[in-house]
Amino acid sequence: MKPYLLSLAVGVLVGVIYALVQVRSPAPPVIALVGLLGILVGEQIPPLIRGWIRPDAVSTSWLQHQVKPHVFGTLPQCAKAEPPRPNDQA
Repeated sequence: MKPYLLSLAVGVLVGVIYALVQVRSPAPPVIALVGLLGILVGEQIPPLIRGWIRPDAVSTSWLQHQVKPHVFGTLPQCAKAEPPRPNDQA
């Protein structure tokens, strides 16, 4: 989640700089971004309908296993710390 917040903060900073310099942003207009969000959400409708018509034998969370990875991508994970090794020298 931290990289997403950092990306948002940097984007806001660049937007402020663009406003101060009075330059138009090369980013697409908000309506285009809303359309892209609609595409991502719309891609999830056919699997949802298929799941209602022909449910799998094992019930799984469609939202957690299908939608979340596709819409949000793989979120960064914390590195797991290795347990300390016993000292071989005694």
